[in-house]
Amino acid sequence: MQSPIIQAIEVKSILSKSNLPVCEYSVNPYVGCTHGCRYCYASFMKRFTGHTEPWGTFLDVKLWPEIKNPRKYAGKELFIGSVTDPYLPQEEIYGRTRALLEQLQGSGVKLSIATKSDLILRDLDLIKTFPDARVSWSVNTLDENFKQDMDNAVSIARRLAAMEAFHRAGIRTTCFVSPIFPGITDVKAIIQRAKALCNLIWLENLNLRGSYKAVIMDYIKEKYPALLPLYQDIYNRGNRSYWELLDAELKAYSTEIGLDYVVNDDSMQRPFDAPPVIVNYFYHEKIKKSAGKGV
Repeated sequence: MQSPIIQAIEVKSILSKSNLPVCEYSVNPYVGCTHGCRYCYASFMKRFTGHTEPWGTFLDVKLWPEIKNPRKYAGKELFIGSVTDPYLPQEEIYGRTRALLEQLQGSGVKLSIATKSDLILRDLDLIKTFPDARVSWSVNTLDENFKQDMDNAVSIARRLAAMEAFHRAGIRTTCFVSPIFPGITDVKAIIQRAKALCNLIWLENLNLRGSYKAVIMDYIKEKYPALLPLYQDIYNRGNRSYWELLDAELKAYSTEIGLDYVVNDDSMQRPFDAPPVIVNYFYHEKIKKSAGKGV
């Protein structure tokens, strides 16, 4: 794998107002993402950044003025990592995510972080100082070979070990089963593996659009040819029956293993030591409607 093209850029602010239903501000210490996930929705960012290089091969390191009055964000939901992983390998060199956390420490913000990395273990003690901090790891397979085909991030085993360390430290954790690849992702196996390590298990289906749709369809044709008719049915003909059947199957499985199963509902206010809640986010259009109503 070739070394990414890295440059420093100055930005006026590191905090951006967000329309996402999960936060009021989105925070991304970098532009681009060297994990290079084949299915990455964030590759659309190239339309705004002017980069011509393939997604995953460049990284802009953001430099921003120090946050002068972080307390004005007290009680606000800040989501770190909406279009990049804040704990890329380069974070070990540039430390922009850590700098951000240090500037926000003691501000009273409600912090959520999404990653595929275990470098976040470096900042565990710092993150623990934020009240009700939430950290999620993306895990959409237990098969390391499939993971290697999909991204350049650390192994699934290392992600789960980091999740366990945070959970044991009393920090709310989420296993984000995303994206679920039809016929490939063993959701039940992931739930079984992660249910003792987290407070939430989020489920999100694979959505194919833009430039990466052809990339994934070609991959399925090459590596999983028997699944190609299913993928064509879902992604070329818009048949949602696979997701409806999987929804029903996982709901029944959740009952079987004694876990609550809800749809489009972040049930994060439960006691820390309660069993995890499984949240189905297959139905994105409903999320958008709820967000528009301020729910």
